[in-house]
Parts: sequence; C-alpha cells; structure tokens
Amino acid sequence: MKHLRKTFEQKNVSSLQIAEKNTTPAPVSVRLHTVGEEEAGQRIDNFLLRICRGVPKSWVYRVVRKGEVRVNKGRVDVEYKLQVGDVVRIPPVRVAERTSKPVPTARATKLPVVYEDDALLVIDKPAGLAVHGGSGVSFGVIEQLRAAYPDFKFIELVHRLDKETSGLLMLAKKRSVLVALHETIRLGQMDKRYYAILKGEVTDKENHVRVPLYKFVAANGDRRVLVSETGQSAHSRFNIDKVLNGYTAVRVKIYTGRTHQIRVHSAHLGHPIVGDDKYGDFDLNKALAKQKFDRMFLHAHELRLKHPVTGEMLALTAELPIDFVQFINKHSV
Repeated sequence: MKHLRKTFEQKNVSSLQIAEKNTTPAPVSVRLHTVGEEEAGQRIDNFLLRICRGVPKSWVYRVVRKGEVRVNKGRVDVEYKLQVGDVVRIPPVRVAERTSKPVPTARATKLPVVYEDDALLVIDKPAGLAVHGGSGVSFGVIEQLRAAYPDFKFIELVHRLDKETSGLLMLAKKRSVLVALHETIRLGQMDKRYYAILKGEVTDKENHVRVPLYKFVAANGDRRVLVSETGQSAHSRFNIDKVLNGYTAVRVKIYTGRTHQIRVHSAHLGHPIVGDDKYGDFDLNKALAKQKFDRMFLHAHELRLKHPVTGEMLALTAELPIDFVQFINKHSV
C-alpha cells in the first residue's frame, strides 16, 4: 500500500513538474502566512489547497504528515482548524500559474443588493446568470462580484442557485461567517422558499413530496437528477398561490437542499416547472419562447435565518421578476 501511495504521489508531482516547464514558476521559498479573520475556521488542508493552487491533495497530506507544515511552530494534523493570528509555515512548492479570463469591464458591475453588512451580501440574481464560471461559462456571479468589489478581501458563495433560477443568493464576506452559515444549512436552520409556475392546474391546495433523488452526470456532461430509492432523501412542500388558465402559481418550501430538487419533485407531481429545459415540457417551452416567455419560472423568493454574527432573525424577500408578473396576468382566469 505504501508503495502504491508513493507511486501515486510521484506521478502527481511529475505531472506538476511537466506543467512548470511551460509556465512562469511561482516563488519556491518557505512562506510564513499569518491567518486573518476572513480565513479563520477553515481546515489546514483546505487552506493549503487554496493557497497552493494546482497542487494535488496527496502533496498536501504528505507535507502535513511529515511536519513540513507548521502552525505557530508546531505540528498539526489535516483536520486542524485555523484561528485568527495563527502563523502557518508553508513549505516550498512550485506550481503552474493558472490564467483565467478577466471579467469584461462592462460586466464587472454590482448586482441588485437585497441586504448587506460587514458579514453578508445578499443579491437578487437574474435568471440566465451562472453562479460561477466553468463548464463552458467564462464567468458567473462570484467572478462578477469580485471584479465589482475589488476591495473585498474575501467573498464566497454560501449556497448555489441554478443558472436558470432567479432570486436570493447569499455570499459571505468572512471565512468564519461562511463556516457558520454552512453549519446553519447542515442543521436545516435556513428557511428557503421559492415561487414557481407549474404546467397544468394543480388540484390539491398543498402537496408534500418526499421522494429520494439520485444525482448523476449524463453522457453530454450535464448534471441530471432522477427519482430513485438509491438516492438521497428529499422533501418539498408545494402550496397553491393562484390557479391560472392551464397553469398553477405555487409557493415552495424545501426542507432539504438537493440538486434540482424543486424541478424534479414538481415533474414527479406531473406538473413540471414552465420553461424547465431538463425536466419540463419541451414543446410547451418552445411555444412559450415564441411569446417572449423564454425562461424557467422558478424564483428564490424568501430567505429566513439567524444572522451568523448578531443572532437577529433575518427575513429577506426578492420581489417577483416582471416576466413572472406578466405571465400570471396573461394567464389569469
């Protein structure tokens, strides 16, 4: 086993060295890094992976295990959580510099702010904007906000929304706040509520959907989800807000935060979300697109939680987008 691990580490280091030949190398001397407030609370292994971008995880675990990484001159294990003022000794490492496409000046703009203080930034994300770059997307919300707020020392997504979903998106301005909010989500103490327009006229005033969801990657690389007993438990509640002509406007509360949860659960009910290009009625979507209703009608409408610093209750709302209002008005009974 030790031989296999050593071979794996050598292979990763070799790949790293090959990449170095084609790029300008970063400094390779020992570094001493003092942990700031925005970095406190994260594990040492995750910190090293962020600071030493491009290194394999095997390198991180090896240097920590061998004591080459020190915190306040002492040895630590990979699960050690950093504290403000910790001095971290980072051993020499040369990695390939990653180049990323800069956010165009015209797009380095602030997005609509619903709430902001020293700890949090909550925006009203428009539909059609990914939360981060990757998978064919040059940049997303996080890259755009970092460009729009160059003075922020730290800003990270607390949770995610699908590209096609609009509404409330929360970001943390401090590492300690990010860690606290992730714990809030894990404990189910963040109340997320959505507004959606479903195909067909739903008859039951309230529907609880409790079916497990299995996530996989399709042959074309898309993330997909299906109902399966081998999946993770998921629970959504659908309440009718307004019955329309051929559609139903609903309010949705999610008790779990699975990928595409509302989209798959609504389709499971037999009433997919209007405009959903993965689980919806494709012919209906095409017909509506010709009428200028070319989006998925799912909106992160309300967010309720305790403030991670002050403990006060926050009740945030992102008003329905104009295209929602127009659709409802056009199809009102």
